[in-house]
Amino acid sequence: MGSAQVALLGAIAGFTIYLGLPIGRLRSPLPKVRALLNAAATGILIFLLWDVLTHAWEPIDTALGHHHYGAATGNGAVFALCFGVGLVGLVHFDRMVARRTAPAASRPSGPGAASATELRVRPTGLSRLGDLPMMIAIGIGLHNFAEGLAIGNSAAHGELQLAVLLIIGFGLHNATEGFGIVAPMAAAGRLPSWGYLALLGLIGGGPTFLGTLVGQHVVNDTVSIGFLTLAAGSILYVVIELLAVARKQALKTLTTWGILLGVLAGFATDAIVTAAGA
Repeated sequence: MGSAQVALLGAIAGFTIYLGLPIGRLRSPLPKVRALLNAAATGILIFLLWDVLTHAWEPIDTALGHHHYGAATGNGAVFALCFGVGLVGLVHFDRMVARRTAPAASRPSGPGAASATELRVRPTGLSRLGDLPMMIAIGIGLHNFAEGLAIGNSAAHGELQLAVLLIIGFGLHNATEGFGIVAPMAAAGRLPSWGYLALLGLIGGGPTFLGTLVGQHVVNDTVSIGFLTLAAGSILYVVIELLAVARKQALKTLTTWGILLGVLAGFATDAIVTAAGA
């Protein structure tokens, strides 16, 4: 199997994320359906957080086991730095977006000076980036780039059977992740355009293809740790936001069941990757 064929299969694995995106076109779901969608997405992201951190820590743990303290310390520093950037960086970014996209009514003006058009907030490129589904897509994209690296590394080492099994497993994972991206929109009753869904899919799934290309030529634990922990930080931030939404919905029992279903769905799809020896 040539490098072009491996890259093509990596692209297929990444773009299965589009299978879950049409959920975002649900029209005005009932309150309990909204809560369940939000909770299931939270559960999927909780699983991804565990999965990402486990894979990021593995090279550090292995280095410590072999008494390679220099490598462990260096990779540990990358782990901490990128995890912090992914988590705290999004908090500051979210505040910046909120300030720059604040409605005109929040600015001082004379009595009756604000018109109806001034009270509207026009979507900008910056506000789009600050959108919760976009943040989820970015976090999953970073995670999928690292998955692409694993596919490319396996192919580079001649382990084509492992590479194909990883492609199948990651492809199933990505189909679930597509639901995780758009479920908050469906839960909020938002109806995104097909173009916006296509953009979310490209950001979330496209990095699998890019990672496959890079992974066939670059085999580096530190790079993989950096992307994985950036993803972990951003995913944790989104989980915190979704849990805040769930608390406002005041449907504790339904939310708990939804989170459980999401976590179990993540483990079910991960079983194929585990069976491949990843």
